[in-house]
Amino acid sequence: MTSLPPLLARQVDLMPVWLVERVARGLFLSVLKTHPDLFERLGDYCGTRYGFSPTDLPLHFIVVPTTRTLAVSRGAPPLADARIEGPLVLLLGLLEGRCDADALFFSRDLAVTGDMEAMLALRNALDDSAIDLPDELGALAGPLSPLVIGAARFIRSRALEGKDATWN
Repeated sequence: MTSLPPLLARQVDLMPVWLVERVARGLFLSVLKTHPDLFERLGDYCGTRYGFSPTDLPLHFIVVPTTRTLAVSRGAPPLADARIEGPLVLLLGLLEGRCDADALFFSRDLAVTGDMEAMLALRNALDDSAIDLPDELGALAGPLSPLVIGAARFIRSRALEGKDATWN
């Protein structure tokens, strides 16, 4: 399975953008708190506007490393210097370094447009970061942390089943 189940995608589609953005921003800031040097390896590409567009959700995410900001929108994709498009589970797998970015790109599971060098710099920055999204979600869940971590790990393992768990 490499895309969100239709029922889950529909539920996210019905959520107001401000709610999706609040959750995404909370997770983003948690990752930056755990990995404060994440963007240091970007060098000249720190000011790049990175776009992430899940093909299975009508959402777009923009990340600007220099300002440590994340924005979410619907509709037409916002302006980005470098953009990657693909199923949400693969985009999250790339964030964690659990998928082979080159294989997914050449198999056309992902599409990259704009500044390819900036996207490669981001991939290199993420390469050794050891981001664990279930742990990050659990940190935001307070007393429900063990339940959230367990559920998120189960979902991740099912979603990435059959995908290469390493970078090239």
